[in-house]
Amino acid sequence: MSRTSTGRRDAQKQRTRQALLDEGLRLLDGQSLSSLGLREVTRAVGVTPAAFYRHFRDTGDLGVALVDEALGSLHALVRAVFAERRDPGERIDRTVELIKEHVRAYPAHVRFIACERNGGVRPVRAAIAAQLERFTREVAGLLAAGPDADAWSDEERHMLAGLFVDQMVLTASAFLSAAQGEGPDAEEVARTARSRLRLIQLGRVHWPG
Repeated sequence: MSRTSTGRRDAQKQRTRQALLDEGLRLLDGQSLSSLGLREVTRAVGVTPAAFYRHFRDTGDLGVALVDEALGSLHALVRAVFAERRDPGERIDRTVELIKEHVRAYPAHVRFIACERNGGVRPVRAAIAAQLERFTREVAGLLAAGPDADAWSDEERHMLAGLFVDQMVLTASAFLSAAQGEGPDAEEVARTARSRLRLIQLGRVHWPG
């Protein structure tokens, strides 16, 4: 088989895989992953179940791939937040705005993570927890490079990083609910998020060490 033919086949395989991910995410708008049927996904894409199995073992495996896709883009957001060199108040305002923009750009991904973080598919819950722990370690590393790094132990930085990550996830979920007309509106969500992040920042400054 020629290199050109192999390239075309690989490209088609990737397109099919992405189509399965896209349709799976779309179908999850109105249901949980535990209720999503394999044939429902393949019918939406227009492929056979055999084609599905060339990419994923089952819908749980599809869900794990969706976790990687949904949370992968957050790494850039985290780096952008901690790259800010403004005063703490301006940095908090910018953080909340970046989260709001992320939810606007990826509502289906945010909805998926919010629903499945405590959902019924164990491998997906584990994948989400692993990714969030990865974010926590990443934030802890960024905090270690900060001006007050010597005042904190590794364990304390990890705890602080976990507070930041948890608040970012909660804020994203709240912005999504606001966009759907549920709960507080976006302005109130932003105000609450800024207050909570300021509280975390105060704790960071005054932690006894």
